[in-house]
Amino acid sequence: MIRVAAVGECMLELRHVDDETLALGFGGDTLNTAVYLARCGRDDGIQVDYVTAVGDDPYSQAMIEWWRRENVGTEHVARIPGRHPGLYLIRTDPTGERSFTYYRSESAAREMFRTAGPRLDEALHGYDLVYLSGITLSILDAASRERLWKALDAARARGGQVAFDTNYRRWGWPDARAARRAIERTLEHTDIALPTLDDERQLFGDTDEEACVRRHQSLGCKEIAVKLGADGTFIATRTGRWRVPAARAHRVVDTTAAGDAFNAAYLAARLRGGSPESAAAQGNRLAAVVIAHAGAVIPGSAMPGAR
Repeated sequence: MIRVAAVGECMLELRHVDDETLALGFGGDTLNTAVYLARCGRDDGIQVDYVTAVGDDPYSQAMIEWWRRENVGTEHVARIPGRHPGLYLIRTDPTGERSFTYYRSESAAREMFRTAGPRLDEALHGYDLVYLSGITLSILDAASRERLWKALDAARARGGQVAFDTNYRRWGWPDARAARRAIERTLEHTDIALPTLDDERQLFGDTDEEACVRRHQSLGCKEIAVKLGADGTFIATRTGRWRVPAARAHRVVDTTAAGDAFNAAYLAARLRGGSPESAAAQGNRLAAVVIAHAGAVIPGSAMPGAR
């Protein structure tokens, strides 16, 4: 069995059906990837666990029950009395682009490495792959990040790998300098980097995918898959470079979680032993399916190859 830990925050998602009607769901970048990775790896011995903290309210319990139905392990989910999940509202324009409104300053996930309960950072040591994102970093305080970085080192020392999507969102940070510092520090602990070029341009000023790759390699990343939106994916390892075209989407309803889905299919393929090029093709294919549906996580019946 291949064991994967995804570290981050799941929130309540309220999606506008019309101006006055909202549909309840659950989402968050690392949680989206965890669900899609569990689906993609279900028949290949890939077990995905989610590492986070939630409250003791009914919505937290509903989250946990949903994760279990999606075969995402919950052994390392801390429950913090009196706290609750964060919340976001989502609107999409006619082209499928989304805008968000967040209510998450008191999210229980911010406490995941500060709770007096089980040491969640120590739980990461035995995994074959630990996955996290820039949003994971943005919700943690400085001491929690230090604990996380030590845990990543311990996991790698035991033969595990770290996959990291920089996933920069300006509103999650006090300023760009703080984001750059934390993200670069994490990249120094990363084996597989999964950046989006638009984010890297905004935060680091990368002019193109080659500049993005060079910067990641200078920090020690062995494998970089740069997401280019409609232009597909550019992949670089120590032995080669590949450009993989985007898969054609039959329609664009909601671009939420396209990158999260790509990451899941890419990592599942790589964990199965697939080449970077074939893994990117699978990632692009899943992303094209996801953006044809509303919400962060599409029905299982809509997954590529579903019967």
